Amino acid sequence: MIFSMRDELHKAGSSPANWGLLVLLLGLGQLYLAKVGSEYFLQRSSLIIVLLGGTLFILGTAATRKLLLPIAYLIFMVPLPAILWNKIAFPMQLFSSAITEDVIRLIGIPVFREGNVLHLAQTTLEVVDACSGLRSLTTMFALSAVLAWLSGYPAWKKWLLFFAAAPIAIFANIVRLTGTAGLASIYGEQVAQGFLHDFSGLFTFVLGLLLLLLTSRLLRGKT
Repeated sequence: MIFSMRDELHKAGSSPANWGLLVLLLGLGQLYLAKVGSEYFLQRSSLIIVLLGGTLFILGTAATRKLLLPIAYLIFMVPLPAILWNKIAFPMQLFSSAITEDVIRLIGIPVFREGNVLHLAQTTLEVVDACSGLRSLTTMFALSAVLAWLSGYPAWKKWLLFFAAAPIAIFANIVRLTGTAGLASIYGEQVAQGFLHDFSGLFTFVLGLLLLLLTSRLLRGKT
């Protein structure tokens, strides 16, 4: 992202701002306090504040203003706080389970759902935390943000491409769960474990990326 705007940064030049050192120290203070309190989200996110302060201190406000979004983008590398993750993940597990149940019924496979547990003829599958789709959602938002940044589209198209990540991530995860359940109903629960389970995660990522690229291409033709 920064490399794509190298010409703008060259024009902005370097004009160090001493107050950036204060921001850097605030970031280090956050790291120290979070480490004392064993709060991992604040520990990890302190890196972003330290980078922001260092950029201000070395390059100044003009360059930092241009680098603000690329630096803020690093928030995608920080896992959500456990308390927030737990609040979101379980409802998404239930949602994904319910949608998967409906799709499985539509293709003619008998299934009975209890919460986030799918009972098939030959096996029982649990839509666990890792299969809730929350990680896929975070990944798709990170990808769509980069695509929007590099697209050169008007602002409304960039926002549309960015928020398209949500339905795409949900769709890709439902395809993954439905495919896993369909194979498990035929070949047994071993299909839902091991290599095929890991491969389905990669498939979800590739499918989501392809759908994002398709969305970007469709937006290219819209005025």
